[in-house]
Amino acid sequence: MLAMQGFDHVKIGTWQRRGSHPGLMRSCLFAVLLGLGGMSSAIAAPIQLPPIVSPASQEHHVGKAIFVELITPDINSAKQFYSALFGWTYTDTNAGDTTYSQASLDGRAVAGIIQHTLPAGENKQPAWLSFFSVSDVDVAKKTALAHGAKVLRDVHDHPARGREAVFADPQGAVFAALASSSGDPADMLAEPGEWIWSSLITRDVDAGATFYQTLFDYEVFDLPSDDSKATHVLLATDNYARASANTLPTDKPNVHPHSVNFVRVEDAAKTAEKVVSLGGTVLVEPHPDRHGGSVAVVADPQGAPFGLLEWTQSDSKEVAQ
Repeated sequence: MLAMQGFDHVKIGTWQRRGSHPGLMRSCLFAVLLGLGGMSSAIAAPIQLPPIVSPASQEHHVGKAIFVELITPDINSAKQFYSALFGWTYTDTNAGDTTYSQASLDGRAVAGIIQHTLPAGENKQPAWLSFFSVSDVDVAKKTALAHGAKVLRDVHDHPARGREAVFADPQGAVFAALASSSGDPADMLAEPGEWIWSSLITRDVDAGATFYQTLFDYEVFDLPSDDSKATHVLLATDNYARASANTLPTDKPNVHPHSVNFVRVEDAAKTAEKVVSLGGTVLVEPHPDRHGGSVAVVADPQGAPFGLLEWTQSDSKEVAQ
């Protein structure tokens, strides 16, 4: 079962800011995705990926999760599932044996889905991969390597998409860096059916926060906790909440550090029920978070985990100064 602990979104004005960082500021659960054994081969074909912002913007928000991609063994099943669950529509691009489908909601790009068939006998789990905005991927690579990260897919270009690379952080959690050639999505509250949050679950939260602070120049805020064994922090840039980092429970020795991406929903319990009716599973039952509303973690029919999060219009992600 997916481990998730301590996720909450209390108002940022109640969080305590830590000091700024000097300078720039497997039985693995995700089996490093179909993705990284699979990602290189899955996207190696000269496929022309579409931009993530159209029309292009001049906005850039370093440290923001600006896109997510799913590598799955059954793209048609995945498309049907997410379309029925969130109302996503798709635009397909093909090159050789590679199919890339960009998902949209009301004309806004929300995700990419890539088909990658596993060799017989392999049992890797699909997962969603977050792409975080950077101004220079090559500089991000140099910084990440200098602070203990590993390169899983080296820096490469997709002209309409931008320049990107995939890494494992020092504790093994997988993430991607992207310098978008079409700009970054605006800092607006996500609509239901869009991604709203990314939560890092890791063994050493302080070390994890320091790594990402160094890479993305995050401000780090301590979150209150009722568990003396758990640490929860919030990561922000541009006075805007971007992600959280939370302690991986000690009673989950076979679960490795990972991130969970959350989609905004109006009713987490009803959406979780719909996930099950569409062939998915509930990994963490819907339950209240500390700020009201509900949160849950589910998996699609191929096993890719993601979160469901209620977020009211009155709750801001802006950081109070």
